[in-house]
Amino acid sequence: MASEPTAARAEAGFVVAGGRPARPGTWTTLLRFARKKPLGAAGGVVMLLMLFAAVFANALQTHDPIRTDSNAVLARPTEVHWLGADHLGRDIYSRIVHGARVSLIVGVASTLLGSVLGGLIGLLSGYVGGRTDLVTQRVMDILQGLPLLVLALVMSAALGPALHNVVIAISIPIVPRAARVIRASVLSIREMQYVEAARALGIQHLRIAFRHVLPNTMGPFIVLGTAQLGSAILVEAALSFLGLGVPEPYPSWGRMLSVSAAEYAQKAPWLVLFPGIAISLAVFGSNLLGDALRDTLDPRLRGA
Repeated sequence: MASEPTAARAEAGFVVAGGRPARPGTWTTLLRFARKKPLGAAGGVVMLLMLFAAVFANALQTHDPIRTDSNAVLARPTEVHWLGADHLGRDIYSRIVHGARVSLIVGVASTLLGSVLGGLIGLLSGYVGGRTDLVTQRVMDILQGLPLLVLALVMSAALGPALHNVVIAISIPIVPRAARVIRASVLSIREMQYVEAARALGIQHLRIAFRHVLPNTMGPFIVLGTAQLGSAILVEAALSFLGLGVPEPYPSWGRMLSVSAAEYAQKAPWLVLFPGIAISLAVFGSNLLGDALRDTLDPRLRGA
């Protein structure tokens, strides 16, 4: 007969037959995360709403986001135009919904590209060490010496305003940051006993690096991705605001601010207010989620 504590844990889903501990389910893990990190859960909800708007933008829109209407120029928020219309009569709500798609595509693509490239550089640099590590880190120092926005501006100006060029321009500044984070993890992992045992068995270094070392850097990699996603969205908005980001006719939050901020801010404040709120919520939600994941995945901060 099972003891009372064991039976209670079995009912809670923590023990399986034979007394072995069971991994909690997805919903149990999410609920536990929400209880421990409510701000992180709130950030996750914001990002899920942004993802929902991006995926179902065509269904959520009330007007064609690029169609102009001379009868609705600078229209105030009404039941027809929920968030008003811009100086060309385009519906602000529909453009914000489609702008979520652009921001998410650029943010996720640039974050993945920069994090993957930086992660591979950090992995090889930290595992090989020696002169390779020294030269690689000096190059990373040069790239990291420039602020993210400045380097993205230089790259975007050189490549030209296009969706794929914006992704490349934003991903380049992420590379040195990702390389530093992954390298720091690799330097400690490569000294572990199981890595030494793999070397003693004669396993090839490339296989050790990608089979045994790389999987153990996934925690910092996930935290890095969520933390950099907010920065990538903000940089994309800044580039579009300056005319170097996503070109027309794509609806972009930054370009919406660029067109209306100076000339129509006082006369039609909704042109600036609602895109600004969308950018702020996206960056804020990403940062909250990234901080919570860092506290959860980093053993040194789990008790914080």
